[in-house]
Amino acid sequence: MSLKVKLGLLAAGLMLSGCMQATTYEATNAQAFKPKDKELLAKIRYTNTPVAEPFRRAIVEYHRKEAPGSIVVDSDSHYLYYVLDGGKAIRYGITVGEEAMAWSGIAKVGAMTEWPAWHPTKSEIERLGVPTFVAAGPDNPMGSRAMYLYANGKDTLFRIHGTNQPEYIGASISSGCIRLTNEDAIDLYNRVKVGTIVVVLDPKKGDSPYKPQMALGGGTYAAMQ
Repeated sequence: MSLKVKLGLLAAGLMLSGCMQATTYEATNAQAFKPKDKELLAKIRYTNTPVAEPFRRAIVEYHRKEAPGSIVVDSDSHYLYYVLDGGKAIRYGITVGEEAMAWSGIAKVGAMTEWPAWHPTKSEIERLGVPTFVAAGPDNPMGSRAMYLYANGKDTLFRIHGTNQPEYIGASISSGCIRLTNEDAIDLYNRVKVGTIVVVLDPKKGDSPYKPQMALGGGTYAAMQ
């Protein structure tokens, strides 16, 4: 991990920990793992770096108006929320895209895959020098699960997926996709379904507990429900 990223994560952690509400952190429930999950997670070759405390999966108060079962992504704060009943949400720490590669908008989960293969886009192949195809497995960059985001009936090419780089949770270094730890990706995958609404907030419109904004109104979001 570069010094710049390390310093950025440290600063974010200190800033968030200084103003955090009382938080109930959730331990990983390995009993929810399938036999294949246990097999592949036991074979990982990357360092399973613990996530910094502010970005660990937690149950938090949630004041926005999205319906329970929705996903809301606050890229500025590096959080993904899965909305629950009763003014609560499960909050996951995430890695998001670099500023020039970030995406925002309203989509639906159009497809879901366990232990997906990776098919890099043409721009990723040219920019990163990666192969045109990486088979599914414990060290695949797509990780343990993938949820494919569709808008207007078309694949946006953006995904919510696992990662083989947990040390970057809380950073902005991806090619635009939203990454969770493999354990968190499994947890979220088990809660969502095809058709789940995904709201990715615009830059500087973050609605974390530290920067409350107005909830989304009608328009496109209301029409998609």
